[in-house]
Amino acid sequence: MAEDYLLNDHNKDEFPPAHTAEHLLNQLMVRMFGCERSRNAHIERKKSKISYTLEQKPDRKTEKEIERQMNELIAEDMDVTFEYVTRAELEGIMMDATPGTPDALLSLERLPEDASETIRLVRIGDYDVCPCIGKHVRSTAQIGRFEMLGTNWDEGQHSFRIRFKIV
Repeated sequence: MAEDYLLNDHNKDEFPPAHTAEHLLNQLMVRMFGCERSRNAHIERKKSKISYTLEQKPDRKTEKEIERQMNELIAEDMDVTFEYVTRAELEGIMMDATPGTPDALLSLERLPEDASETIRLVRIGDYDVCPCIGKHVRSTAQIGRFEMLGTNWDEGQHSFRIRFKIV
């Protein structure tokens, strides 16, 4: 089916479980902290790191809650599906979205200037939706277990970095 659509070239070879976990973590952080999805992620097979701009540093209890909720989301075994839409259709989806739903948070802002007219949306159940051309698992249960390896806080930038691995 993807052969029917002309999409952008993609120079990454993601590890699908970690890349799909990145989508879940982005949505979890948006919901927990009201922040944006990360603009700074390095996702790998052995260890990944991802940063968020937050008002204040989360305490240890909150960090443990992030890990707990990630593993709960993974265990829900949500389907990971793809939808191909035009830019105009995407704008319609965003305009018609119910406030507070993942569709309401969609944006064309992060698409490259030379992005194709056809956009691939990746949906994780009713939990998350995001334009993406990377590789993903078919359901969240295929991710494995999310382990937070540590965090760093940059007070000047209000940047909270999470280091994690998928087991």
